[in-house]
Amino acid sequence: MPQSSVKMQVRKASDQTIIVDIQGEITSAAENLLMDAYTQATTVGARNILLNFNDLEYMNSSGIGLLVTLLIRANRQQQRLVAYGLSEHYRQIFTLTRLNDAIAIYSNEQEALASLN
Repeated sequence: MPQSSVKMQVRKASDQTIIVDIQGEITSAAENLLMDAYTQATTVGARNILLNFNDLEYMNSSGIGLLVTLLIRANRQQQRLVAYGLSEHYRQIFTLTRLNDAIAIYSNEQEALASLN
């Protein structure tokens, strides 16, 4: 299995909201870390999961596939998935793949948190 060059930190924004800080590359090698972060968020009862892409260095098609898998899991649990901090390049990819139809995208953490109210 390829070596993962990604780090994820799960932090609590509120009783209902968890933020996953993503640093590095989202490729197939990030699958276990991403799913573990999701499990941590779900375990504490999060209804909203914010994905912080401020420190994203690279994401390939496998990474997009992982986000789709995450979206499916969140939808099954009636959770809301929100993203922020995407570069213009990755915003365009979200638009091309229509992920932006299912995952709301915001510029920063404050905007993303405000959207939940």
